[in-house]
Amino acid sequence: MTRRLSLLPLLLASVSLAQAGEPANEAQQSRWQREVRAAECGFAASMARRDLAAFEQHLAEATLFFDGRGQPIQGRAAVVAAWKGFYEGAEAPFSWEPDQIVVAGDGQLAYSTGPVRNAKGEPVARFNSVWRQEAPGRWRIAIDRGAPLPAADRQALAPAGRGCEGLAPP
Repeated sequence: MTRRLSLLPLLLASVSLAQAGEPANEAQQSRWQREVRAAECGFAASMARRDLAAFEQHLAEATLFFDGRGQPIQGRAAVVAAWKGFYEGAEAPFSWEPDQIVVAGDGQLAYSTGPVRNAKGEPVARFNSVWRQEAPGRWRIAIDRGAPLPAADRQALAPAGRGCEGLAPP
């Protein structure tokens, strides 16, 4: 009997681990997608509002960004320092919005992508972000990288404003 009871914690841990890897139901996936969309749109709104502190709050401590030359910028403080210049001045030099969000089955990671537009609203690049859920409903960017858009792809994009449409400002 004692031997059986000593195996009970191991059995319970095995069941918990097996359940952790199972994909969430459709309603949960939909909720996570809405959360990531809201986080991404709040992140983008920080640029429009010229709010570097709000930008910083969306970054994981160990975030990894890539600059325009493809060089890595590692850590929240380094990313904030590298992006500080983009937040100076009255007008945002660019904007972005998600047009696709995919959440991993266990809800721990998510991918968002969408157009980056210059100050005139013209699509010039595509961002790619990996988000990590650090606490229930709390998503932060783990990895972010942009890539220039080929000219042919620029004209195929929808007008600005669709990715964050219907969301209340953060």
